[in-house]
Amino acid sequence: MEKIGKKLSKPLEAKVSVCITVLNEESSISKLIESLLDQSKKPNEIIIVDGGSIDKTTEIIRHLQKKDRAIRLLAQRCSRSEGRNLSIELAKNSIIAITDADCVADKYWLEKITTPFIHNEVDMVAGFYEMIVKSPFDKALSFYLGVTPKKFDSTFLPSARSMAIRKEFWTNVGGFPQSRANGAEDTEFNYNALISGARIARVKDAIVYWKIPDNSKSAYRKIYDYAKWDAQRHIFWHPKQKLYTHNIRSIFKIFRYSVFLLLIILSVKHYVSLVFLAILLTLYSLWAYRKVYEEFGNTLAGIWGIYFQFLSDFAVMKGFISGLFSKKPYLKS
Repeated sequence: MEKIGKKLSKPLEAKVSVCITVLNEESSISKLIESLLDQSKKPNEIIIVDGGSIDKTTEIIRHLQKKDRAIRLLAQRCSRSEGRNLSIELAKNSIIAITDADCVADKYWLEKITTPFIHNEVDMVAGFYEMIVKSPFDKALSFYLGVTPKKFDSTFLPSARSMAIRKEFWTNVGGFPQSRANGAEDTEFNYNALISGARIARVKDAIVYWKIPDNSKSAYRKIYDYAKWDAQRHIFWHPKQKLYTHNIRSIFKIFRYSVFLLLIILSVKHYVSLVFLAILLTLYSLWAYRKVYEEFGNTLAGIWGIYFQFLSDFAVMKGFISGLFSKKPYLKS
C-alpha cells in the first residue's frame, strides 16, 4: 500500500510492546533503552531477550530495569531470529515494534511507526534507519551498506532495525525463520509476508539511528554475510524487488567480472583486449563515482565510492558463491 506519513496524526490507542534481541551489546544497549524510555509515545513494555552475552549487557539492562518496570529481560541462549520470536511470544500486546541494539530511536519513532495501525488493513509498518555518517568515507560506505533517504520509496521493505507488526500477522506468517546462522531473518520474513499478502505501510520519518562499521574489514564482512545469507535462502525472484532481487544482482556482478577476466585472458595474444578492459574499468569507476557523488554532493565521498564499489562487488560475489554451495542452515520447525 502507499506510504503513510505525516497525514496520520491520530494517536494509536492500542498498547505497544517493543521487542529486542541482544548479544554482547554493552557499548550500545544503554543508549537504545534510554531512547525508548524517552519516547513521545511511551512503550507499554520493552521485552529484551539476551542470546547469551558474556559482557556486561545483562548487568546494564538489569540496572535500567530499576528505572522503569516496563523493561522485561529474559536471558536465553539462542540465535538472533529465535530471540526475535521469543520476545514477540512473550509480548502481552497486539502491536509489536522491533528495533536492534546497535540503534538509537528518535524521540517520535514509536509514535510514528505505530500510527498507521489506526487503519485495520495495515499488517506491517516499515520505518526508516538513518545511518550515522560523519566523513566522506562513512557517506560512501553507507551508499553500499544500506538504504539512503533518497532511495526510500514504495519498494522499501521493513528492516528489523525499524519496523512494527501486528502480532496476529506475525503468527500467521510463521514468525521469523529460526536458523542457527541467519543474519537476514528479516529479509526472509519479508519474503514470506509478501507472498502471504502483507499490506505494508511505509513511514520515512519513523527513524532510528544506526551506527555503521567504521572500517573496511568490518564493512566487507557485513556485506559478505548479507550476500551469503541471501544465497542460502535461494530466493531468485522477489515479488517486490523483481530484477533487483539480491541474488539476481549477485549473478550480474559475477557475469560482469567474468567479462573482465576474459579480457585479461585474451590480452595474452590480443593486446587490444587490454585497451577494452581499461576503457570498461574506467567507465565502471566513473559510474561508481557519479552515483555516490550525486547522492551526497561530495567529491571525496565519490572517490571513496569507487573503492567501495569494488570492495562490495568482491564481498557480494564471494558471499553469494559461499552461500549458494553451502548447506542451508538448519531450520527449526
